Amino acid sequence: MAEQYSDGQLLVPHFIAGKAAGLDRTELRRGEIVNPATGKRRGEVLFADAGLVAEAVSAATGAFRSWREASIAHRTSILFCFRELLVQRRRELAELITAEHGKTVDDALGEIARGIDVVEFACGVGDLLRGGYSENASTGVDTYSTRHPLGVVAGITPFNFPAMVPMWMFPVALAAGNCFVLKPSEKDPSASVFLAELLAEAGLPDGVFSVVQGDKEAVDALLQHPEVAAVSFVGSTPIARYVYEAATGGGKRVQALGGAKNHMVVLPDADLAVAADAAVSAGFGSAGERCMAVSVLVAVDPVGDELVAAIAARMAEVAVGPGDQPGVEMGPLVTGAHRDKVASYVTAAEADGATVVVDGRAHEAAKRAGYFLGPTLLDHVRPAMSCYRDEIFGPVLSVVRVGSFEQAVALVNANRYGNGTAVFTNDGGAARRYQREVEVGMVGVNVPIPVPVAYYSFGGWRDSLFGDLHAYGRDGVAFYTKGKVVTARWPDPAARGGGVQLGFPRSSG
Repeated sequence: MAEQYSDGQLLVPHFIAGKAAGLDRTELRRGEIVNPATGKRRGEVLFADAGLVAEAVSAATGAFRSWREASIAHRTSILFCFRELLVQRRRELAELITAEHGKTVDDALGEIARGIDVVEFACGVGDLLRGGYSENASTGVDTYSTRHPLGVVAGITPFNFPAMVPMWMFPVALAAGNCFVLKPSEKDPSASVFLAELLAEAGLPDGVFSVVQGDKEAVDALLQHPEVAAVSFVGSTPIARYVYEAATGGGKRVQALGGAKNHMVVLPDADLAVAADAAVSAGFGSAGERCMAVSVLVAVDPVGDELVAAIAARMAEVAVGPGDQPGVEMGPLVTGAHRDKVASYVTAAEADGATVVVDGRAHEAAKRAGYFLGPTLLDHVRPAMSCYRDEIFGPVLSVVRVGSFEQAVALVNANRYGNGTAVFTNDGGAARRYQREVEVGMVGVNVPIPVPVAYYSFGGWRDSLFGDLHAYGRDGVAFYTKGKVVTARWPDPAARGGGVQLGFPRSSG
């Protein structure tokens, strides 16, 4: 088991050089792990200091030479074995996620399935790692390209997807020949060690994949370590900007995915029943703790009243409770402090003049132990309100009413975030115009959560992404590799030397 026990309490370790690490380091700080559904302490997680991070990076550096020389077929065969183990034990992993994050087991299983998609993509990465070859690019000169791993790379991942987001990163990185150090969220750390153990069981050599638990101290140690060549990050925009600036300042390659304020635009010709179903599903799944959750519904006149009523009716049917109980559709928020912060946005919106159509603060679940807040619907929200400006990251759906298609597009494009958006319409021309004019990285047409499949890439625009390349897919392969171009001439043994030529070489001769 990845979890270690001390005095009956769960103790989650680091994972370095193929085994649990840090358990003998009494000086290491610890963080508390709490079950969000009960508010009760689950155990502790060890926090890494700079020395322990250096130990993980050293193990990765030592493993890199042999791992990069392993054939692509060998590397991907290990990932395929990992995929098989993950499928076999996905229920166990899902229950771990539910116990520490709070999302329902079914939602956790969905998260794992999307992570497996990227593992499967990485198993076929050989096609994207192959270079090109041009014979006789110039007379007697051949030119060809190759792609090479970067070395030791790091991933810093958030609490809301403790299995999926790491799997957006490390399968592609490992398949490309890199060694990977993961710093997961300290709020739900067990999933990361579980994944590390499955990789080891699949045959991954010691040191190729490590886990360092912790907080900002561990993050800074990775950002500052000279042997870490690249950093991939997913989290809030302020931290994404910090990671990007700190890591690029140290010469590292960085891919930092930040926050979101995803708008779902409903045009007058849309099927309002379908749109209402989608708004509830995308707004309140995983208690709204998704970077792709719909948090703003843009109702284009005259659909506002009918759409709000339809959404409110559906919200009344959402079952809220502990994620491990049958029939529950929405679990708690991850911490008490976060629950209170989300509730404060509802209070502020009401004070600012928004209409609280459905008040999650008064939900029956909010009275029970744990960090519960019911689904909340705010109407007549204006862009100046904090509930619109900020990423709430909770079960709060804000409705903004506009008079036209043009106003809807302008509203979305004026927002600082550009992660995801959706348009609901039965007009193909309007849909095409929307997806062309909207300045957002991921667009759904009658699809409320447009997360790309594994062979495309995930990422937004503006303050939702710092760096040039998106996650997984072709962009992921490009991020974790560097190109080399070779120009070669093999003279005919019978030919004489061509003599000294000081002119600039040309390909026409």
